[in-house]
Amino acid sequence: MRKLLLLVSLLFLLTGCSAQNAGEMEESDSTLPPVSVTQDAPKPEEPEEPEPIVATLTVAGDVMNHNTQISDAYDAATDSYDYSHVFQYVKPWLEQADYAVANLETTLPGGGDYTGYPNFGAPDALAYDLKEAGFDLLSTANNHTRDKGMDGVYRTLDALDEVGLAHVGTYRSQEERDNSGIVVADVGGIKVAFLAYTYGLNGYSIPEDQSYAVNLFNLDYTTTLSQPDEALLAADLEKARGLDADLIAVMIHWGIEYRNSPSDYQKSLAEFLVANGADLILGGHPHVIEPYETITTTGWDGQSREGFVCYSLGNFISAQNKEFTDVTALLQLELTKDETGTHITDVGYVPFYMLHRWGQEKTDFLLDAHRGIAEYGQDPLVTDQVRQALEKAVAHCQEIFGAEGDLGQAAQAGAPQAAA
Repeated sequence: MRKLLLLVSLLFLLTGCSAQNAGEMEESDSTLPPVSVTQDAPKPEEPEEPEPIVATLTVAGDVMNHNTQISDAYDAATDSYDYSHVFQYVKPWLEQADYAVANLETTLPGGGDYTGYPNFGAPDALAYDLKEAGFDLLSTANNHTRDKGMDGVYRTLDALDEVGLAHVGTYRSQEERDNSGIVVADVGGIKVAFLAYTYGLNGYSIPEDQSYAVNLFNLDYTTTLSQPDEALLAADLEKARGLDADLIAVMIHWGIEYRNSPSDYQKSLAEFLVANGADLILGGHPHVIEPYETITTTGWDGQSREGFVCYSLGNFISAQNKEFTDVTALLQLELTKDETGTHITDVGYVPFYMLHRWGQEKTDFLLDAHRGIAEYGQDPLVTDQVRQALEKAVAHCQEIFGAEGDLGQAAQAGAPQAAA
């Protein structure tokens, strides 16, 4: 009996435990376990390619300063000089540029020593008005650099510094040439290294202890002008290649006066410059325009290289009267920097004509040729004779540079307006 009671008790306990476990199971089952959802990890965003940087470099020819130009700029009432009227029709184009350069083919000697050909010396007002017109940098290396002696070389740099114009090609000391002989400019977000050279100094020489003063690319710069200083040019360009610039531009004074085509010497020197790193070669001196082109050669590193060469833009302003010395153009270079490098992506020009109204007040005006033609009968400067000269200037530019690059004609529908 006792065993029977013990067995019954064990069965009861076992049954109760089973019921309790069953209840716990039911309670647990009433709450569904959390659902595990597997999500794909977000893909990292691919970096966007940076937008290309596009900038405009505008190039002008030789800024000359003959006696009649000095007289035209003089204001007797104030005993001062003012060239601003000369640039009023070119200023709107310069203001569109990210950077504008030209060759200053005169000295700025100060002290009233103002003369034209053969020993040029202009008042500082010329530099001020070039700055106001929109120029950023001037080459000071040309055959008239030493017209007022070594003091004139150095005084010119002081005057340009005073008005805030960058300069390249001449220097006040060896230290200045070593440290800032190459100007690296910000051209609308693109770094361009500028160098400048001249073939000679009209027979003048530089004292041996001041050889740093002028960049001369000929070893025989006082005589035959036929032996390029390749060691100097190669060393300077090697230095420029190490400056982390996007492009290298060489402003160079060369060529044969009054000739509309480059000489073999120019072509050979251009190839040498491109081979050693020059991307742009911007020439002057012939007083008339010469063509531009892209040349290909083998570089210092054995790789194929291309370089753009404009052999001459002629006189920018002057009082010369030989045929076509009054015709010039603003060269506009579109520069593009993207993931593949920095390239010249477009080339164009705007024809200009240097008008002289002899015997009248305010004689000199640099006219936008296409605009002048369009405003014939409205602008009192554009007489019938002037209109014909403008048409001749346009035809000449198109003959030398090609009609397809003429930006002036295409811009007439929305042409920039002259400054007030």
